[in-house]
Amino acid sequence: MNGHHDGLDPHRAVCVIRGRRRRPTIVRDRGIMDGGGESQETGSVMRVISYGGGVQSTALCVLATQGKIGHVDAALFANVGDDSEHPSTVKYVREVMRPWCLDRGLLVHETKRVRRDGRVETLLDRLVRDTRSVPIPLRMDPSGAPGRRSCTQTWKIKVITKWLKAHGVTKENPATVLIGFSTDEAHRASNRTPSDYEIPEHPLLDLRLSRTDCKAIIKRAGLSVPPKSACWFCPFHRPANWERMRRDDPEMFGRVAELERMLIERRKSLGKPPMYMTRFGRPIDEAIKERQPDLVGLDAPDTDSCDEGYCWT
Repeated sequence: MNGHHDGLDPHRAVCVIRGRRRRPTIVRDRGIMDGGGESQETGSVMRVISYGGGVQSTALCVLATQGKIGHVDAALFANVGDDSEHPSTVKYVREVMRPWCLDRGLLVHETKRVRRDGRVETLLDRLVRDTRSVPIPLRMDPSGAPGRRSCTQTWKIKVITKWLKAHGVTKENPATVLIGFSTDEAHRASNRTPSDYEIPEHPLLDLRLSRTDCKAIIKRAGLSVPPKSACWFCPFHRPANWERMRRDDPEMFGRVAELERMLIERRKSLGKPPMYMTRFGRPIDEAIKERQPDLVGLDAPDTDSCDEGYCWT
C-alpha cells in the first residue's frame, strides 16, 4: 500500500483505455484501482476490505495501513442509508476511520444503492414503501426463526459488486475481498456464499485474532473502538442489544416498535400472519424489558447474525 497523495479528488476513480485490444491502464487515485481487476501497486489482483464499520473490519483497516495483511487497494463501506444504518456507525466511519485511513494511504469508499432513475434508495425507504414484501429477516411465529431477507444481497453485495465491476473486475479476473470474521465467529465464514466477482479471504482467522484482539489492535493505533455495526432495526439484534437500546436510547427503541407495528398491520391487511423483530412471538415493546446496568468487561459474542460479512463486522 502506498501513502502517496496525487492531489486527485479521493471520491473519483479514473480509467484510461489505450487501444481496443489492451487492458485498461490503472490510474492511482488514493486507493481506488481501475481496470482489469488489477492493482497498480503490485500488478496483482485487486484486494479490497469489506468494511462494515464495526470492530473486526476496523481492525482489518488498521492492519492494512500497517502493511500486515498485504497490499489493499480500498476499504468499501456499503451504506444501506443514513436513515437505516445505526447513526453511531455512520458517524464513526465518516468522522474517524475515513480521515484516519486516508492520512495513511487507504481510501474508505462509501457506496450506496442507486436506482436506474438515479435516485438513491435506502433500506428504510423500501421497508416503508413496499407493500408486498419485507427485505429484512423478521422473526416468524411461533418458531422465532428469521424469515427470508434480501437486504444484504440488494444493499450490500450487489452494490459492492457493481463498484468492483466499474473498476475492472470480471468473473474471469475477480477481486480478493477481505472479510472481517474473527476466531470467535469462524462459523460465519463457512456459511458465506461469495459472488462470482470475488474471492474471499479471512485475514483475522489466518492470524488467529479474536474480537478482543481486534479491539486491542484498534486501541494501540490510537483509535476509539467502534460500536457494533448493523441497521438500528435489524432483527438479528440479540435480546441484550434490544434491552440496551431500550435503556440507553428509548427514542430509537420507540422507532423500532413503531416500524414493527406498521409491518404487522401491513401483513394483516394482506391476510398474512404477523412477524416480529424478536424471536419471542410478540411485539418488541412487550417482549423486551429495559436492560440492567452492564457488568464492566462483559462482552458476549454474537451468536445470531448475518453470515455475509458485510454487516456485524
